[in-house]
This record gives sequence, structure tokens and C-alpha cells, in this order.
Amino acid sequence: MAMTLKEAKKRKPNARKSGVVRMGIIGYGYWGPNLVRNLQDVESAEVVAVSDLNSARLKTLSRKFPSIRLTSECKDIFRDSSIDAVVIATPVSTHFMLAKQALLSGKHVFVEKPLAASVQECRALIEIARTQKKTLMVGHTFEYNPAVLKISEILRSGELGRLHYIDSVRVNLGRYQSDGRNVIWDLAPHDISIILHWIGHMPLGVSAWGQSFVQKGIEDVAFIRLGFPGGILAHIHVSWLAPAKLRRMTVVASQKMALYDDLENFEKIKIADRSAQLNVNSDQLRVDYRLGDIVSPHVDFKEPLGQECEHFIESIRSGKKPLTDGESGARVVRILEASDQSIKQGGKFIRLT
Repeated sequence: MAMTLKEAKKRKPNARKSGVVRMGIIGYGYWGPNLVRNLQDVESAEVVAVSDLNSARLKTLSRKFPSIRLTSECKDIFRDSSIDAVVIATPVSTHFMLAKQALLSGKHVFVEKPLAASVQECRALIEIARTQKKTLMVGHTFEYNPAVLKISEILRSGELGRLHYIDSVRVNLGRYQSDGRNVIWDLAPHDISIILHWIGHMPLGVSAWGQSFVQKGIEDVAFIRLGFPGGILAHIHVSWLAPAKLRRMTVVASQKMALYDDLENFEKIKIADRSAQLNVNSDQLRVDYRLGDIVSPHVDFKEPLGQECEHFIESIRSGKKPLTDGESGARVVRILEASDQSIKQGGKFIRLT
């Protein structure tokens, strides 16, 4: 097994490569292996230490990356002055405590979604990062997805016309969370961050409905409605109780419609030249339909997590604010909190602005 951080201190440390950001990762569970792999592929980054409470996971890591130092104590990473940045991939209930300690230890911090368990915690982290003059970034991975960026480009071009609504479905069988968070906190951050990215501003309010079928008090299916200025609507369906895995978003506008299926290997985006218009020139009111072609625009696909990791490192090196900064994380958590509040009040519309 690879040596621990404590054991490494007794040995001569590896020479620091010029301009390389040295990384420590806390959490090597579901998403941690992907983070290690992608960060190791970033030329100007080096993963030097990983912390996890599960020794079996660390043994697996040591076989793949024997040079990485391992520890069960995250404090070892905070105390290591040679580590520049910390990535946190642990349950959301631990995000605030770990991110706070990392920032106060002088580290730049990347936190997997959602940023924290409350808006209050998000605001505290944003302020600490500002005071410490450190980069704080949240893992809204889909905002680095080339297909999502392509649809954003198409929306800005005006090709689709005036946006009417966005419908999103993100369902599968499992994966229940260990810290008691419901399906909204697990799956909806992806859809919310994508929708905010596409529309460009916060909704006026949120209403949500959910139900607990497997574990009392933990909603495993939920429906969220977001109302935006100008009458734009967004609807999100998330579930851990579905027979098939679906990752689909439909964008409907006045001239055309767009379909985004993240599980498609090749044609992730389809643009449908279809719309419905009221014919005001007719003697009788009627709806006219346009049923044009469906085309799939070319997308140069690159792994979103890899793009996200590169962006984090570049943000540290340049000092520029990352695309998914702390404020971005706080906006998503604000909607998650409001969704929970609405469910508890029977679907009441919770105003955000």
C-alpha cells in the first residue's frame, strides 16, 4: 500500500514542479476516482494526497496510483503546506465543515455539488474565500458539458425564437444517499444549474411536490416548477424509483424546439423545426403547425469533468473567478431549500425575489 502522509514526512519530499498546482482530495467514494483520474490528466496539476475513511478504497487507489500519499485523516491534508488546493467529494452534510477548514488552511477549494447544506453555509464559505483570497468553485459539471454549451449558444443566437419552457427528466433506480438527503438534493442540482445557465437569471419562485415511498421522510420522487420573468417556465422531474435511467431535457420556443439526451452517444442534441402559431388572419381562430426537419448539430465532445478540472486549475493560476463560483453554488442551494420548503407546505409557491 502507498505510504501515508505521516510516513511521507519522514522521507525526502518530491520536488515541486514549476507552475504545478498540488492537489489533495478528500473523499474517494462514488465520484472521487473520476476526480483523481481527470486531475492527474491536467498538465498543470498533480494529485499528491487523498484522504478517505474507508481503507479498502485507499488500497484500490494505491494500486492505480502508487505515488499518491494516502491518509484516513483529512487534517493531514489541511496541515500540509505543500498542498495548494483541496477537492471535496464527500456527503453534502460535511461540505461546509471541510471547505471551511481547507480555506482557513490557505487552500483553494473545489466542492462537489451541492456547495453546502444551506444558503447560510454557502454565504459563509463565499465570505471566507474572499477574505482568504482563495478560489472557491462548485462542481456543476454539466455547465462544462459541450452539448449544454451548444444549446446555450443556440439560445443566445435567437434561432429557436422566444423561449417558452424547459422540461427536464432525470430518473433512475437508486442511489439513496447515506446522509438522509432526498432525491432533490442528489439529482436536481444538475438540472437547476443547466437551466440557470441557459436562462441567465434566477426564477421568481419555486413550487415542488414530492413523496417518500421507500424510506419515510426521504422523498425519492419529486416534481419542481420554476417560474421565470416573462412567463418562462421550467419543470424538473427527479426520481430514484424508475425502471430505466433517463437524462432528457426539452427546450420549447416560439420558432423551434431542442431535445438534449445526455445518454445518447452521438446525437446528444436534436433541433426540431417545429412550432405552433395562432392564425389571427383566419375567419375562425385556429392553430397552424410547422413540421419541419429535425437536425442534429455537430458537437465536439470532451469529457465535462475533465473540462471542469482544467477550469479549476486555470482559475487558480490566473486568479480569475470560475464559471461555477461560490455564488453559482449559492443560487442552486437557494432553489433546493425553497423546493424542500414548498414540499413541506403542500406545493406552495415560494418566492425567491
